[in-house]
Amino acid sequence: MAREAIKARERKREKLVAKYAAKRAELKAAGDYEGLDKLPRNSSKVRLHNRCKLTGRPKGYMRKFGISRVTFREMASAGKIPGVTKSSW
Repeated sequence: MAREAIKARERKREKLVAKYAAKRAELKAAGDYEGLDKLPRNSSKVRLHNRCKLTGRPKGYMRKFGISRVTFREMASAGKIPGVTKSSW
């Protein structure tokens, strides 16, 4: 499980990206790269990293569910994810 500080840092980045999205798009369209340089570094969408919403695990992230593969398997086995069943053939 990821440390709380790392998860908090990622949430902070998400807020900054949302806050500056319109201004960043406007500056990009105008070609004002000096203005873009003056914006906070963490307001760039490229700096975001997908993490599991429950554990904060950075690897094995499943976009469709927003959780890591490990958490997905545990929850699916427990029947906590609707529409997901263990396949057998």
